[in-house]
Amino acid sequence: MLQIENLHAEIEGSEILKGLGLEVNKGEIHAIMGPNGSGKSTLSNVLMGHPRYEVTDGSITFEGEDVMELEADERAKMGMFLAFQYPSEVPGVSVANFLRTAVNSVREKELSPMEMYRLLQEKMSVMQMDPKFAERYLNEGFSGGEKKRNEILQMLMLDPRLAIMDETDSGLDIDALQVVAKGVNELRGPEFSAVIITHYQRILRYIEPDRVHVMLDGRIVTSGDKELANQLEERGYDWVREEYGSTTQG
Repeated sequence: MLQIENLHAEIEGSEILKGLGLEVNKGEIHAIMGPNGSGKSTLSNVLMGHPRYEVTDGSITFEGEDVMELEADERAKMGMFLAFQYPSEVPGVSVANFLRTAVNSVREKELSPMEMYRLLQEKMSVMQMDPKFAERYLNEGFSGGEKKRNEILQMLMLDPRLAIMDETDSGLDIDALQVVAKGVNELRGPEFSAVIITHYQRILRYIEPDRVHVMLDGRIVTSGDKELANQLEERGYDWVREEYGSTTQG
């Protein structure tokens, strides 16, 4: 599904990713954990083609196709999706209108108004959202939990092949966290993969990862199963710095 090799990337002349490698197979959920400043959010932005970041070396292939020269919207049409840590407000554009435009932009054939209405109602029900929510302006006046639920609603509507979730769990109470996890698990299957970027182990109690990776100084330094996340919860990141701080990627 996703293969990253020797990825180097910088922003404004400062190198953030320093030879990162990662392989995600179809149907797999991978968690990437690491302390602040390790490059996790940079990785998510680079994967989706954010123009502020310059890739200086390495490759990214999605389902066997090189995506390095593709714009963000082209990657989205291929089936890649990014859930933001801090979703933007868009005054004057309703959630329903935004989703209609987004869904039709990635489909070969546009949905009819009735098909769109039914799809939206179905996915809002999964996310336990009041139908009136769709009439509100996108993220304007939303609580942190509402913004994150709306991100997952977008994911369900777009039905991507690969979801990249950049700290979607940050700032969520336990109820909102469970609903967000439910949305991800709704898509889980042999043709869907996800990369969950997080500081904490708690979301992994509800979304069981196939692999857990630890990122430090722009590289993935060690990987394991979900037990690795439990170790990080107990021991913090200091032991990772002590053991891998001066090593190259392992």
